[in-house]
Amino acid sequence: MKGCCSCVKYLMVLINILFWLAGLMIVFTSLWMLTDPTFMLSMTQSYNHYHIALFVFLAIGALITLAGFLGCLGVCRESPCLLVSFFSVLLVVLVAQIAAGWWTFHNKDKLDDIVRAAVKQSVQEEYGQSSMSSRTVTFDTIQKNLMCCGADGPGDWATSRFNNVDRTNIVDIAVSSMNVFYNIPESCCKENLKDNECDMSRRLKFGGPLNTFIYQQGCVDKLIQIISDNWVPIFTIALTVILVEICGIIFALSLCCAMRAKRYKA
Repeated sequence: MKGCCSCVKYLMVLINILFWLAGLMIVFTSLWMLTDPTFMLSMTQSYNHYHIALFVFLAIGALITLAGFLGCLGVCRESPCLLVSFFSVLLVVLVAQIAAGWWTFHNKDKLDDIVRAAVKQSVQEEYGQSSMSSRTVTFDTIQKNLMCCGADGPGDWATSRFNNVDRTNIVDIAVSSMNVFYNIPESCCKENLKDNECDMSRRLKFGGPLNTFIYQQGCVDKLIQIISDNWVPIFTIALTVILVEICGIIFALSLCCAMRAKRYKA
């Protein structure tokens, strides 16, 4: 029994070190995303939604860090009180993660619409505007890295303020009020083109065929495709994290019961 408890203690210390490191990583990542205006994920939501999500992410990271600290201290001091605190904090984090995963799965269509609307607004309202220079840099980075163009495709730029289209009254925008030709950003061009190929390819005719020298898939569809192609490793990582947290909860309860039984016998 004593050897079993010692093994559980060592496992608890290892698990809590992992929690502590993971929590710190989440905290630092959240702070980086909050302070870096060109972070790519900021394009997928409005500013308010983006910052709310980051503050929630930051709170979860802080709770995981706190859980790791309480767990290590509780094992080293053999304190049932600290272990119960560790159990409580970790249980809150676990329930929050499961609830967030469940909500995301059941509202994936709604999230798709939110992301698509936010990216489209960035393309049509914010790109190229002097007051939104960070959004311009961010979207150029997205288009280059994901090899995409626009929200749903290059045609989004035809009705964009980037082409000096007045969008103050969206209802009045019609084909007759748009430029017959429109420009797309340089970041829509494929890599390794000759000097003038990109410049010539950036000017498109409204309703005409797309040039083969530019990316033709929209960034939202490309992002969804990447997530779909990698859902197995994403699911595996999420499941592994949840299993480790459940093991931490079980080990904490086991040690807590063993410590109380030891004190009761004494």
